[in-house]
Amino acid sequence: MKIHFLGTAAAEGFPNAFCRCEFCIKARELGGRNIRTRSSAIIDDTIKFDYSPDSYMQALRDGLHFGAIEHLLVTHTHSDHFNAYDLECRRAGIAHGLEHPLHIYGNDCVMHHVRTAIGRFEGERFAFHRLHPFRTFTMGEARVTPLLADHDRMETCLLYVVEKGGKKLLYGHDSGWYPEPTWEWLRGQELDGAILDCTHGYTGNSRDRNHMGVETVLETQREFRLHHIIKPEGTILVTHFSHNSRLLYDDFDAIFRPVGIITAYDGLIINL
Repeated sequence: MKIHFLGTAAAEGFPNAFCRCEFCIKARELGGRNIRTRSSAIIDDTIKFDYSPDSYMQALRDGLHFGAIEHLLVTHTHSDHFNAYDLECRRAGIAHGLEHPLHIYGNDCVMHHVRTAIGRFEGERFAFHRLHPFRTFTMGEARVTPLLADHDRMETCLLYVVEKGGKKLLYGHDSGWYPEPTWEWLRGQELDGAILDCTHGYTGNSRDRNHMGVETVLETQREFRLHHIIKPEGTILVTHFSHNSRLLYDDFDAIFRPVGIITAYDGLIINL
């Protein structure tokens, strides 16, 4: 299973284009892995998580052909995760040479947004699939289970476990400490990989709400090991970083590398 990180920032990007804080200034000066666009990732070039407003630029930057994407798993409808109107660029007469529809999966809010934005093209270039937490479904060669996140009390935000090619991955953000039904489902799963939210820096709280910080990520890792949620050799990565964390790439790497957690960056490709 190949995982390609297109973006690894929280909603405002890192640096925030409007911000003159010390850490945005340093990120601009240092460049490289400190420059982060809004979060998204692709599995095996065909399964995409979320469609951020930076998706077009990310495709150009990384030399990707989005026409190859067959399935779009949307976690929630916050503007940094789902820019539905941009998908109209895939419709017939605008994009040529496409032989399959793009299947879009998500909660009720996702279905509302996508029908408002591109619903008139359903059946031509798009297929919409409303999901329910904990109901596993087949998606091409993959099996997918949506799980509940703790992120927005006004929306049923989802996390995803994707099983494909003998590997099992948790796409685990946006969320703070997971709701108990999600923990119950995860126990004993023996994941090969997990991608976690680390929006904040140090918060003094090991069970943050809405988003995770450093302490909550470390507590999640302990919970994973205790309940055999991830294999002993499994890979944990952190992403979705905010400039308000007051930490740059090297700072996060110094915190997480000693405990075996990988700090993701834009353009990172790993294989499970």
